Amino acid sequence: MTSSEEYRRQIMKDLAEGNIEYLDDTTTDAGTQYETFDDFAQRTTADQRRNLFSRSLNPERIPPSQMEPELQRAIAQIKPNERDDVARAFFKHFKQRGLDERHLEQQLGLSTHHASRMNADDVSRLASFAYHNHPDIFREVLAEQPGIIKFLSNPIVAGIIGIAAAKWLSSRR
Repeated sequence: MTSSEEYRRQIMKDLAEGNIEYLDDTTTDAGTQYETFDDFAQRTTADQRRNLFSRSLNPERIPPSQMEPELQRAIAQIKPNERDDVARAFFKHFKQRGLDERHLEQQLGLSTHHASRMNADDVSRLASFAYHNHPDIFREVLAEQPGIIKFLSNPIVAGIIGIAAAKWLSSRR
């Protein structure tokens, strides 16, 4: 196991247990503990996760050169039905901005514009496009579909997510 995998697992374990570092004078709710990252994702609302990611997941904090390979790896590891849900969520938000599926298929060189037929590479391209050009959509989709996050392994990515989670958990009290 590489050190980055160990680091990511430790951060996710700490988050699940509610272990945080205090970043301000606020105390935490000792009763809020999560068994696993999945438990954290299920027991938090999309709004809570949106607030958690709003400041930490953007191209200024994590350069695309680091995020893109992480996204490819993470998306390749999620279940096909979850990957379909992620693609649908991206398309839904892009459509609200006036970008239709067919246009994105051509622009990004996707194999299809049907979310249920997309492979991991297609969904990774959608995610990278959102991260580069529409970071708010990227954060929104992660808040709606948090399964991707548990597969991010880069220590910097995991660290930023951990910092954001620590801020969120410490402000809950």
